[in-house]
Amino acid sequence: MSGPRTWTPSTPLNSDPAVWRHDPAGRHTRPGITKAWIERCADHWGSDGLSYWMARHRDTGELIGVGGAQRHEPGFWNLYYRLAHAHWGKGYATEISRAAIHLAGQRDPELPVIAWILAHNTGSRAVAERLGLHDYGLRPEPGKSEPMHAYADRALPF
Repeated sequence: MSGPRTWTPSTPLNSDPAVWRHDPAGRHTRPGITKAWIERCADHWGSDGLSYWMARHRDTGELIGVGGAQRHEPGFWNLYYRLAHAHWGKGYATEISRAAIHLAGQRDPELPVIAWILAHNTGSRAVAERLGLHDYGLRPEPGKSEPMHAYADRALPF
């Protein structure tokens, strides 16, 4: 997807309550939260050669969302996407995720790709199943308090 490459901390994607309806506590309530998140994403590009990227509409340049894969501890690629609410249900999550899985596999094929998904997020669980990821059940995601479904491309080493 192409278009302008500007994404500022005021981009409403991260603060829109509709976008965060499955995880309201994760919503960015201050521009500084988004700025720090963007800096962490950029750091992963530098250290791992892969991270999350912006997705823009091919024809209009409109921001559709963000997504990609980041290397996380204890040794896995974290599959991630967040889409503007107006773009839910159009196949973009699947498109972004397929690209991320492919790139993670090229970068470090030894690490599993995991999509951590809240039990009540049926839309994201359907995306994971379309991608052919296997549900390894509710597990504690590193850094989170609530167990999440771990959908992965292979058996988990932990």
